[in-house]
Amino acid sequence: MADQNVPPRGPWEDRGWTPGQHPTPDEYRDVHRSTPYVQYQGQVDPGQPHAGYATQPAPRGPQWVGPEGLGRQSFHQPAGTGLPQLDDGDEPGGRVGRRRALAAIGGTAAVVAGGAALAMNSSVRGFFGGDDAVAGDATGTTVTDGTAARPSGQQASTVRTYTEQNESYMGSRAGAALKKNAPTGGRTFSGPAAAAAETPVTVKTVLAKDPVRHLASRATFGASPKTLADIRRMGIDGWIRWQLDPEKIAPSPAELKLAELPSLKLSPVQLREQRDQLNDKGVQPEREMVDATIARQIWSERQLFEVMVDFWNDFLHVAADFDGGEVYRNSFDRDVVRANALGSYPDMLVAANKHPALLLYLSQNDSRKDAINENLARENLELYSVGVDGGYTEKDVRQAAMLQTGRGVQDGRYVFRADQHYLGKVKILGFSHANASADPKKADAVIDSYLRYIALHPSTAQYVARSLATRFVSDTPPKSLVDRLAKTYTVNKGMVKPLLMTLFSSSEFWAAVGQKVRRPMEYLIATYRTLNVRPEASRGFKSDGGRPAFARGLRQVHDKLRELGQYPMGQPTPDGYPDVYVAWTSAGTMVNGWNEAADLLNGYRTEFTYTSAENLVAKPPATAGAYVDALAQRLVHQKLSAKEKALILGVAGVPAGAKVDATFNGAVTAVARAILASPQHHLR
Repeated sequence: MADQNVPPRGPWEDRGWTPGQHPTPDEYRDVHRSTPYVQYQGQVDPGQPHAGYATQPAPRGPQWVGPEGLGRQSFHQPAGTGLPQLDDGDEPGGRVGRRRALAAIGGTAAVVAGGAALAMNSSVRGFFGGDDAVAGDATGTTVTDGTAARPSGQQASTVRTYTEQNESYMGSRAGAALKKNAPTGGRTFSGPAAAAAETPVTVKTVLAKDPVRHLASRATFGASPKTLADIRRMGIDGWIRWQLDPEKIAPSPAELKLAELPSLKLSPVQLREQRDQLNDKGVQPEREMVDATIARQIWSERQLFEVMVDFWNDFLHVAADFDGGEVYRNSFDRDVVRANALGSYPDMLVAANKHPALLLYLSQNDSRKDAINENLARENLELYSVGVDGGYTEKDVRQAAMLQTGRGVQDGRYVFRADQHYLGKVKILGFSHANASADPKKADAVIDSYLRYIALHPSTAQYVARSLATRFVSDTPPKSLVDRLAKTYTVNKGMVKPLLMTLFSSSEFWAAVGQKVRRPMEYLIATYRTLNVRPEASRGFKSDGGRPAFARGLRQVHDKLRELGQYPMGQPTPDGYPDVYVAWTSAGTMVNGWNEAADLLNGYRTEFTYTSAENLVAKPPATAGAYVDALAQRLVHQKLSAKEKALILGVAGVPAGAKVDATFNGAVTAVARAILASPQHHLR
């Protein structure tokens, strides 16, 4: 585990500071400018996009879980079974080069995915804040709170606390390479099926130019045989309409089994009241929420809904592990994000700003008219609406923070404290209000009006549109699509379903085959889905009388995702995870994912049920080359290139024409894992 006294890499290097030195208090304040935030664990894997800060007070325990496990539940492979790990040497007796062949396949994946494999560090993010007394009219050019040095007239982008993550990463050489292969221009068709039929795929990609496979790769957490069959049976338009009405989709058996997670349905008040009893039982509500999210991503039929839940959890981000998350974060997921994921973003932003999770996460509960805390006001503008380049100034941040005073949490519930609310005229961007009423309902309603104003601001429309296009289309989405989505957002007043229909009816979406790379979480979830892992315990599971098998298995997947560096709601800072390939280029993470795929093929997590590797193909062909083709069709839903096929045959150590049995002469698990290491499984 990293030395907690070593600050993360970032702005320190710009000041000539190097790890091992300690900044002076003035230097520290100059970089961070945020007394409500404390240093988190410093040096993390440079291949992971983790920032270095978390909300105060300090977390109750270590939050990063590294490859050593750090107390995680684990399983042990039986001696003498399974697939050699990637660092094993070549086997004697003819089956040569498994390590080299698999590395070559993975190298192909990296090259095809982005043109370069660069280990990227996220920049350190600072936060602005303070406890300054404020009174009177704050709309003028003069700062009235005694802090003459405040940059109140400057554009926020000149004193930004965050870079726009995706654009920052894509400014690299690898990003430039990706841009050259991205689709450009486009138009909207009468519907998704028409757009799919009329759009040629001209980008270079190893993925099959099959619109059904493309839709399944982007609108779900990974294509599976059932998903592909559903789309072909319903048609593209019918399947999308089905997915856009998730309330009518029956819960899957795995979703019904979520009743085995005892804290999932409890309210914040109940969680507060039962905290001691839950602790005695070892129940961690914030982790059970993540466990449940993982289960839904793998097994729910409401796949597009789950994809959008994940999107909004990154866009309007509250970390699962913040201090207070054990009480409030599950309710935020249920009552804010899931309640509005396919509904209205303005409604989501208003609900979020009245929820204890966000109010505590960004220290709004500590903000009073005589001691302003700017954290929530800043992030509402910078991250949750118009964006750092959306046109607001530092004066706008200050006035928004003043307007939002009075909002807080008491006894586990949202409360508006009228005696702590600043009264006086405010002007934020184009929103202005006298803000003169001491009536709590009227004062609270003014804040809601402001939040709806910024939620529908033209800059917010562009920001949401660009983020959505980056998630579904390309790391470098075409401006034509972003502008079209922004117009739809504005015309429909922030409603999500029209946005998605515009997206799926656009040629840019269907032209972007293979232009997205799965992040670590997406890779692992897609692996579970394509292998048809089932939520029931296998016959080899041995209960110890503790937690049910399903709950234990989910926690193990959760812990594995922590090792890989990405898990639902896992980013500690309010900016959420980056959504571009160059932020996730870590060879160690890639290898860890491949080895997990091998564990699934071997059925080592006995908490779940698996199809054995030799039974993945119902009637295996008798020759090695044909068997590889059949396995590829089953696992990645298309054939491999001749070069990739040759590499995989090298893993088995046989020529294409060799006779093989259902076990691929003992190599079927190795062959299947190699296919899951191919670009066809890494790309989506």
